[in-house]
Amino acid sequence: MEIDVREKNDNELTFIVDGVDISFINAIRRICTVEVPTLAIETVAIVKNDAALFDEVLAHRLGLVPLETDIEAFELASECDCENGCPSCSVSLILKEEGPKVVYSGDLSSTHEAVKPVYDTIPLLKLREGEEVELEAIAKLGIGLEHAKWQPTTTCAYKYYPLITIDDTCEACQKCVEQCPRNVLDYDEAEGKIIITDIENCSMCKTCVRGCEQESIHVESQEGKFIFKIETDGSLSPEEVLVNACDILKDKSEKIVAFSKGGS
Repeated sequence: MEIDVREKNDNELTFIVDGVDISFINAIRRICTVEVPTLAIETVAIVKNDAALFDEVLAHRLGLVPLETDIEAFELASECDCENGCPSCSVSLILKEEGPKVVYSGDLSSTHEAVKPVYDTIPLLKLREGEEVELEAIAKLGIGLEHAKWQPTTTCAYKYYPLITIDDTCEACQKCVEQCPRNVLDYDEAEGKIIITDIENCSMCKTCVRGCEQESIHVESQEGKFIFKIETDGSLSPEEVLVNACDILKDKSEKIVAFSKGGS
């Protein structure tokens, strides 16, 4: 397996992986999406809410606020020995504000120094003069299989690496260049031929193929080679999501191997 990182920042990671099959890359995608744990608000105890926003709607908004997550510091709530939550599996966040003001996610005060909203500017509710809100929100570690609020990724997808070939029968009429919606092709005046300038931007729509009267251009996919992209909500970095997904897949594989040996 060969991996080549194309783009990386705080919340996005794009890389090329070569030498794997579709089942492996799809397993990684699914695990990244629904099995890598993150923190999310699970229960909300509302002491006071004078705002026009219903308690249920406010609780729903709180549940969708992404929280910075240290996976190593917490246990999954489903695997913890406690009954109603403890510091090993949950974190308390307090919200107490008085209007007039717009209450944002940054107004949540966490009892754990490493846990806080990823973004401070998510609006939660609006308070008018004299209105108050007071509540305690309990965040727990969970996975996307249980609820979408625990999904760390906003985008996690892959596609085959494109393979574009141009035959010698090409007359360089430039119709394929004009019709390509992603500017993958260009005309080289010095060489007098069509060249490929941005193959990784190709969506394999085959518009260029349909526009070529000589049928000189061919667009296919390379077996075993993929472009993989991960974008997170900020609760975890893309690297953390990918590494944890690989660890989870490794554990699953080892369990299958152990079961197979035991069964034989």
